[in-house]
Amino acid sequence: MTAKPVDLELKRAFTELQHKWLETSQKLKLADMQIENYKRSRQHADLTTRELKGLSSDTNTYESIGRMFVLTEIPVVCKNLSDKISTCEEKIKTLQSNKELLERSLKDSENNLREMVQQRKEASQET
Repeated sequence: MTAKPVDLELKRAFTELQHKWLETSQKLKLADMQIENYKRSRQHADLTTRELKGLSSDTNTYESIGRMFVLTEIPVVCKNLSDKISTCEEKIKTLQSNKELLERSLKDSENNLREMVQQRKEASQET
């Protein structure tokens, strides 16, 4: 008689784990995509900065603001690009730590489920 409630409990736990796994895997994929976008953006800003440093200081440079381009001095553009690089790096670190937390949470749920299955096996062997 005690086996049926445990079976229902296991079934519910499996269903919850499956739901959590799907949700977590989607969040992990989203985090991976965002990390790649920020890495690309950082690399683009870094390459642009290197190219700007090769120009003479009297070269006209334009920075995009929305749909328009504004005449901006090279040091200002380089500073803005530097700020963009640091912002991207911070966001990448945040996303990676969130990703690690998600992976750890999923692993904990799997371990809890394994323990539950193991307890069920031990209980059924005793009877």
